[in-house]
Amino acid sequence: MPSPQETSVKSVVVPFEAGSSPAPLRRLAPDDVLERWHAVDRSAHAPHIVAVPDDDGENWGAAALVTARPHTAYLKIVDAVGDVPAAVTAVVAHARRQELVQVKWEGWTANPDDAAALDFVSLLPPLPRAQDAEGPTAGYVRWLADDAPTEPPYYGQTTHFTCGAVTALIAQAHAGVLSQDALDRRAELTLWREATNFPSCEPVGLGVAVRRTWPTSSVTVHLDTERPVLLDHFPEHDQEWRADLQRMSRADAGRVGVPIDPYPLSIAAIRSAIGRRDHVLLLVSLAGMQGFDVPHWVLCHGVVPGAVVVDDPWANAATGDTWVDAHSLPVPDAALDTMSVISADRFRGAVTIGRP
Repeated sequence: MPSPQETSVKSVVVPFEAGSSPAPLRRLAPDDVLERWHAVDRSAHAPHIVAVPDDDGENWGAAALVTARPHTAYLKIVDAVGDVPAAVTAVVAHARRQELVQVKWEGWTANPDDAAALDFVSLLPPLPRAQDAEGPTAGYVRWLADDAPTEPPYYGQTTHFTCGAVTALIAQAHAGVLSQDALDRRAELTLWREATNFPSCEPVGLGVAVRRTWPTSSVTVHLDTERPVLLDHFPEHDQEWRADLQRMSRADAGRVGVPIDPYPLSIAAIRSAIGRRDHVLLLVSLAGMQGFDVPHWVLCHGVVPGAVVVDDPWANAATGDTWVDAHSLPVPDAALDTMSVISADRFRGAVTIGRP
């Protein structure tokens, strides 16, 4: 429920325009903060400023830069300046008005005490990532819905093609099957090498690799086509041998006992699996969240009213997207259903991992 402070806060919302800052903001925000805000093109994430006017109404006493991935159910505070509690309270009220379920806060200038006083909790810090990964060392989250889901460790993929392997590793770490100390680049590349269709991981090959790596974990592949997938962008001669590898993976699935469900995995089924404490590796298109139609694996690990909570092992630093966005990310049911149709081939693919 909204607090009395949230219901009484008066704020204004203005677009954030790259290269320029309103005069009230320039008087309020330190130069290094404004420099960070303008350092990347955030336009894909609907950047806007939530400001709390002074009593005179001409200046601002507080302000926050707010962004979010499209087709999601959260807002992210990049920084809050001025009267920080007032700015953050205004953002939370802004999120509630939009019926969102989560507010995040990047830890560039925030500290744990300020965050805790405003009912935010620290996100688990990311495990070692690629050397060129960008983002704050800390992040905070406040769930606006009841029963916040448990948080898996966050590990960012270190290559452009190991998302499938990383989601499986995070799932097993969240389930307690894999220690967090073992979730590293060696594990990432080892599992990718077992699952790859060169260079991506298709659903059957990924499911077989998971089962071989953890024989006591139940694994089901969900794939609503029998034809080879994720091959249309290759020349014909390169499609042929990759298709042979996928047929070999189907034969391997039969030998190691991985069933292949020929029907698409619905959002209701994903919610049901998570309710059983299973994990769902879901193949999605990044067109909705990132603006380019590339197949990508995410981990579905929690549910809140109206949204499924995913972990995305990749963040687009060029748009100001960081691990804080990608970690414990709520995606509305309808949006996730749309994302799960891989547009080039019009198929859906997923891998469900049960507990041992």
